[in-house]
Amino acid sequence: MSIKSSDKLRQILEIVLAFGNYMNSSKRGAAYGFRLQSLDALLEMKSTDRKQTLLHYLVKVIAEKYPQLTGFHSDLHFLDKASSVSLDSILGDVRSLQRGLELTQREFVRQDDCVVLKEFLRTNSPTMDKLLADSKTAQEAYESVVEYFGENPKTTSPSMFFSLFSRFVKAYKKAEQEVEQWKKEAAAQEAGAETPGRGEAPAPKSPPKVRRQQMDLISELKRKQQKEPLIYESDRDGAIEDIITVLKTVPFTAARTGKRTSRLLCEASLGEEIPL
Repeated sequence: MSIKSSDKLRQILEIVLAFGNYMNSSKRGAAYGFRLQSLDALLEMKSTDRKQTLLHYLVKVIAEKYPQLTGFHSDLHFLDKASSVSLDSILGDVRSLQRGLELTQREFVRQDDCVVLKEFLRTNSPTMDKLLADSKTAQEAYESVVEYFGENPKTTSPSMFFSLFSRFVKAYKKAEQEVEQWKKEAAAQEAGAETPGRGEAPAPKSPPKVRRQQMDLISELKRKQQKEPLIYESDRDGAIEDIITVLKTVPFTAARTGKRTSRLLCEASLGEEIPL
């Protein structure tokens, strides 16, 4: 699956993890992974003016420091279609077809001189065999990719799993467009400030809008972090939604949970501090 084979997506998630660890404590790498539901929480933490989210800042950092990752969503194919598929329903339909074919085979044993049944089985048995093989491959592939991201395939449906990535990609694209628009507005504002009318003294430059929003967001994160520092055990999953929620509400001390940790975020690191 493209979400499993995409190196760009893996590195994007590593950066998200680094953001979470920065917000959590000064020690980088305190958490080894996070639950995929945490991606939704990137839209919840906002700057003091409520105009910029943590996702906007993530987009800005990636564009400036890791430009090779900006087109990561082009690696991900058919997310919307995958999120609308009910694998359980498909597998159930395949099993139903298999039972129907088995009934036909038993009927043919009693009436082996029936030309219609003979022709039906000759035509459809190979198709049924291929359908069974394909359904098994699909189920194994899905379980493999879900486990790769540290989730439980028995409790995570395809619609839930792929929707998480689909929402993240859509929100990321929207944030990219908004950041680009803010840059254009800031450039136009600066250009206007640099061309005063005749006889007028040059107006002092005001900080670019985007930069000001970023600094507001960083200040907010640091202020809340200093007020109520968080403590994480190194073997916890490190859910960012917990971090963000606690930054906004009450203290939190994580206990050892022993939950499965994503292999994805344990395989490699970017090898570079995220400059904030």
